[in-house]
Amino acid sequence: MIKMYTTSWCPDCVAAKRALSSKGIEFEEINIEQDEGAAEYVMSVNGGRRSVPTLVSGDVAHSLSGFRPQKLDSFLAEAGL
Repeated sequence: MIKMYTTSWCPDCVAAKRALSSKGIEFEEINIEQDEGAAEYVMSVNGGRRSVPTLVSGDVAHSLSGFRPQKLDSFLAEAGL
């Protein structure tokens, strides 16, 4: 299952959630404002930035900040989904 790291105020997160749902892809949402360990993980895979949404599947992690459907499609292809 995809893990999506988000914040409550992020419009790109809303767009990414909507796009995944429209494709019928389930995901687990993790709010980095409520989970310090999650925030640290996001920073570790994004060069020190708290970049959201960050999607993770297995060993594949991508920030979809500045959301575009092409970014989501690239992540899904690399993750084999």
